[in-house]
Amino acid sequence: MSMISSHMLSDKEFISGDSVASKTESDNTMLDSTTPHDKITTPAPGFLLEDVPHLSDYISHLPTYPDPLQDNPSYSVVAVSELVSFVQIIVHKDSPRGTHFRRAGPAQKVYFDSEEVSACIVTCGGLCPGLNTVIREIVCGLYHMYGVHKVLGIEGGYPGFYSRNTVTLTPKVVNDIHKRGGTILGTSYGGHDTSKIVDSIQDRGINQVYILGGYGTQYEAAMIFEEVRRRGLKVSVVGIPKTIDNDIPVIDKSIGFDTAVEEAQRAISSAHVEAESAENGIGVVKLMGRYSGFIAMYATLASRDVDCCLIPESPFYMEGPGGLLEFIERRLKEQGHMVIVIAEGAGQEFLSGNPSIVNKQEASADKLFPDVGLWLSQKIKDHFAKHKKMDINLKYIDPTYMIRAIPSNASDNVYCTLLAQSAVHGAMAGYTGFTVGPVNGRNCYIPFHLINDGEKRVVITDRMWARLLSSTHQPSFLNPKDISAEREQTTKHQTDGQNHPEIAG
Repeated sequence: MSMISSHMLSDKEFISGDSVASKTESDNTMLDSTTPHDKITTPAPGFLLEDVPHLSDYISHLPTYPDPLQDNPSYSVVAVSELVSFVQIIVHKDSPRGTHFRRAGPAQKVYFDSEEVSACIVTCGGLCPGLNTVIREIVCGLYHMYGVHKVLGIEGGYPGFYSRNTVTLTPKVVNDIHKRGGTILGTSYGGHDTSKIVDSIQDRGINQVYILGGYGTQYEAAMIFEEVRRRGLKVSVVGIPKTIDNDIPVIDKSIGFDTAVEEAQRAISSAHVEAESAENGIGVVKLMGRYSGFIAMYATLASRDVDCCLIPESPFYMEGPGGLLEFIERRLKEQGHMVIVIAEGAGQEFLSGNPSIVNKQEASADKLFPDVGLWLSQKIKDHFAKHKKMDINLKYIDPTYMIRAIPSNASDNVYCTLLAQSAVHGAMAGYTGFTVGPVNGRNCYIPFHLINDGEKRVVITDRMWARLLSSTHQPSFLNPKDISAEREQTTKHQTDGQNHPEIAG
């Protein structure tokens, strides 16, 4: 890690990132006319900062106050003006030193007097390990670091702003909640009405909003921020990324992921015991991951008991040479048992048009997929019964709701604490319209528009997927039709290159 001298970047901290779109460099802060939420600065020659909005951007003459942490014994040895840059800088198109984010942490001045702060916390979307820990640490951080004593919990997700009661949160109320799963505030999908939500925020005199949720929730949080800014309200809107799937872009990981991987291993271990204890035993474990296979990949790597891992990013086919069924036959002959892990979004193309196994659509903003684990289990049973006349013993395990509902483990508890305190520091410093999260190992403030720029997915050409293939010894399951199409495309490119030498190679 290289240290940047303080005279270059004043008293602010920056952190480099590698998941941002190209921007045009400028000497001053600028707002892109096509994306008004996009705030880019060049604090020093060669540095490009993807900055987050600040209350002073649209409210003039805001008073500032000395940061109470300057008198806090816990922070007496912390260098608030430390300046950090990474050695892992990805060279930017217009910036030789890479794109940076503002590093999370205490500021020298705050834009809220402690007595005027009225904060609220809301949890949205599905359950996830760590929600209660984040709630606890936001409340305790506001109370103990900044002397804020007015914190409300919004019950039942976004609709709770305008249709539910609130609950007063104090350190005493939240003292032990990190030991429980779920969320003490309740949660729900959908029900987002930007105008009603901001009306409620304004009517209640709330000036700090902490929103815990996944990809969709962060997108809706950005809408709340834009409406708050349009009305010129002194309200900081802060997102905390929550999703087991770990599919939020830019950040290294989201809360609950480590716990989910750890708990998923237990399901895999159970499947392995069942499979190993029976002749031609097969254990099938379905794990979360509608569009991203991170849990399945990491749980597979951690367990070492998995023979085949199927994720949405890596297509597979069932029948014929090189197909999944042929691989299952071979593995059973080699070792007499096997374990298959499949992410819920894998193989969904096979299930379309099969209404008999489609789950009933619930009142959810998230798309519910048919149960691919049940489908795969039945396909395997049918194959061996009808075509191979071979007895198998298959056990199917779906631990989804068990994983979602457990308390966070030690790793996630620490992580939740870091995110919660970073969120509080950012809001008190007057920043708004951002999500807090780690980028290359350091917590920083990320503007909503980058967090909402599509889901993060497993890169199957990356080393981590190669490590998994090496661990499981599974084939790539490339479809012969896809191989033929790829060959035709390659031949076409070669022909075009001969006709147009300037684009050959």
